[in-house]
Amino acid sequence: QVQLVESGGGLVQAGGSLRLSCAASGIIFSINLMGWYRQAPGKQRELVATITSAGDRNYAESVKGRFTISRDNAKKTVYLQMNSLKPEDTAVYSCHVIYYNGITWSDSWGQGTQVTVSS
Repeated sequence: QVQLVESGGGLVQAGGSLRLSCAASGIIFSINLMGWYRQAPGKQRELVATITSAGDRNYAESVKGRFTISRDNAKKTVYLQMNSLKPEDTAVYSCHVIYYNGITWSDSWGQGTQVTVSS
């Protein structure tokens, strides 16, 4: 089983920045897609950004130009740099990876990290 450990959440004022990290550990031969999702109170979970093994990125319209996703394949880690944060970015952010364990493809979710943006 692959475990994902997230860090970097916290409380920040509007206009500020935060950087989230998510490190994967366990039996991993390769990681295909890595991504970040968020869920605000009373709302459904939504995609924030994803990045493929080739480095192709996809962003939600609401975060384009403000957030940047990146990955370090050697460290099996995905990052989310969040700039110009807004109160509406407040949510629990979770990372997600699709990986190959040598036998089959599977996926895993992180436990989530709280991001709170005050106005």
